[in-house]
Amino acid sequence: MSRQKNEMSFLEHLEELRWHLIRSSLAVVIVATCAFIAKDFIFDTLIFGPKKSDFFTYEMFCNLSRALGQGTSFCITELPFRIQSRAVSGQFSAHLWTSITAGFILSFPYILFEFWRFISPGLHDYERKNARGFIFVASVLFFIGVLFGYYMVTPLSINFLGNYTVSSEVFNDFDLDSYISLLRASVLSSGFIFELPILMYFFTKIGLVTPDFLKRNRKFAVVIVLSISAIITPPDIPSQIIVTIPILFLYEISIFISKIVYKKQLKEQSNV
Repeated sequence: MSRQKNEMSFLEHLEELRWHLIRSSLAVVIVATCAFIAKDFIFDTLIFGPKKSDFFTYEMFCNLSRALGQGTSFCITELPFRIQSRAVSGQFSAHLWTSITAGFILSFPYILFEFWRFISPGLHDYERKNARGFIFVASVLFFIGVLFGYYMVTPLSINFLGNYTVSSEVFNDFDLDSYISLLRASVLSSGFIFELPILMYFFTKIGLVTPDFLKRNRKFAVVIVLSISAIITPPDIPSQIIVTIPILFLYEISIFISKIVYKKQLKEQSNV
């Protein structure tokens, strides 16, 4: 049987952490290689999907507009901008970094698994048992956030910024790197924001927050949520509302999870 983490020296901890990071990086590289090969699907279907007027989100808002009796007011017939690459290595660099991003996103459950393998030996048996579904739940929340960022945040941002002009004399020619950076930021930030319940679970476990603390500071949380929404979405009210609602919902879920964890901790302390 291997020694527990609390019996290991600092250098042994670093050595073990290094191997967890190596295996995680290797997983990202393997998946990124597959994404690099699948260039046509990654770019033509996924990356450039939100710039097409028949994208799922645009059609959904168009159908919603008709259902609400607003005619075609929310329908999008075209996105008046072009994407260009002005750097010599621009397209290759975009291809490479997009593949790495895809590798990270798809490898996220395995990265969590390696993280769990590193910290779990330092936990008590009941703590490991209570956190048994950590990898599954955290992965599901991350992928839901990624999908929300791709199907909601990204199209809203592209539609707003692609149609925004200061003068009819200026035509929008977006650089390839700028376009992909917007999509990447929207997807990854949404994915990590949706990890809020998991974060609050661990913060409650280690005593950094309590359910009462989260409730008392709900108004400050709303301000923070609105600030985050303003950062990851264009500055129009409908887009910010669409992003704010699920984040507030996640905050309420976090309070509920924190309450369960806190009650369980109080019960365990009373039984000691």
